[in-house]
Amino acid sequence: MKPIYIIKNIFVVAVLAMASCKPEFKEVVPSKGSADFSRYIAVGNSLTAGYADGGLYLEGQQNSYPEMLAGQMKTVGGGDFFTPFFTQAQANGSGYLKLTSFTATGNPVITTETSNLAIRAQVTDPTFGPLTYYTKYTGDINNYGVPGIKLLQITTQEYGNLNGYFERLLPNTPPSNRTAYLDFVTAKPFTFFSMWLGNNDILLYATTGGAGDVPTPKATFSALYNAAVGKLTGTGAKGVVATIPDVLSTPHFNTVTLPVLLATVRATAPSVNALYIRTGAGTTRAATAQDRFVLPLGSAGVIGVPTGGVPYGLSPLNPIESKWVLDPEEIAVVNDYVSAYNATIKSVAAAKGLAVVDAYELLKEYSAGKTVNGATVSAAFVTGNLFSLDGIHLTPMGYAIVANAFIKAINTQYSSSIPIVDITKYRGVKFP
Repeated sequence: MKPIYIIKNIFVVAVLAMASCKPEFKEVVPSKGSADFSRYIAVGNSLTAGYADGGLYLEGQQNSYPEMLAGQMKTVGGGDFFTPFFTQAQANGSGYLKLTSFTATGNPVITTETSNLAIRAQVTDPTFGPLTYYTKYTGDINNYGVPGIKLLQITTQEYGNLNGYFERLLPNTPPSNRTAYLDFVTAKPFTFFSMWLGNNDILLYATTGGAGDVPTPKATFSALYNAAVGKLTGTGAKGVVATIPDVLSTPHFNTVTLPVLLATVRATAPSVNALYIRTGAGTTRAATAQDRFVLPLGSAGVIGVPTGGVPYGLSPLNPIESKWVLDPEEIAVVNDYVSAYNATIKSVAAAKGLAVVDAYELLKEYSAGKTVNGATVSAAFVTGNLFSLDGIHLTPMGYAIVANAFIKAINTQYSSSIPIVDITKYRGVKFP
């Protein structure tokens, strides 16, 4: 069953025209300060790769924050920057979500792009399950963003056999890949780096309702983060790191709420006054406003539709599964681990003299709502401009905001004067 997006009161509105709202720029003389940007590399996961709308595709890659950052670095001595782009013929890469229309009540109709993909093979590993491999990339690389990678996996030699986004960058084919990610990104000399790793070490726990993954142990995270930064700075390179965002402030956890679900159900069953969930502890109870439902909710069953003779979610005999909801105890786990991981990131950065982007505070601030050069930016699903259609990853405009945060952190730490990105050049969610 395809995911069902249950969203209330989303109006059919066009993105604000930004052509008439030109930003004002101060005259700045570009300077590299104390840093050397001649070979910049970007280390990270999906946010570094330009992943958006639930997939990796060419337009997203072209609008990644490292692409923007590298472009601005060229004004202060930055060299060529190569991203492992999909070809034009396979521009849709892994496939992605797209907004195709709205219902009569204003709810978005979201479908999946399935043409011009770069899928080479799909196999099932007896241990790890379904795996997808993509068309190999063989050129130079500066953007090493690998969607899905955890900090926990950066030293695992076999990981290139299990992650198709990493596998497409490696010369061998499964099961012959034996190059660990950290060794791969440091194999060639570089002078400056950005590193945004660690998000997936807690994000996958959160997005699966605490049921499909476990957080990386805090001590393990600390040891691996120290090892990664140690290797990246080992030859004298300078760099910038970013903290882990507040994942619970994203649309993925704030769009499908209990009031929205109840209102939807009551449209056809007015007497319903409660929904029932299975908690992470295995108990069944009525849902409360403190529970966070994930987006999308519904691939395992539609609320109210009988399964086994009992309406799904409307009876304690057939509750909404734990994987679709974060209960308060699981929310506390997410907040605790994010806090601990970010303390490690800041501590290691301070010890190594690196620039730091506080992505936690940055995206939380913009999620709450801001006006940027005449455009409203918030965490509102579809209309907020900041987050793409998967509710987790950013739009091109969101990545431009992040790129400027990286630039400001670098300029502050290394007394450089890299010009900022013109955010008005980048779109929010693409409307049909």
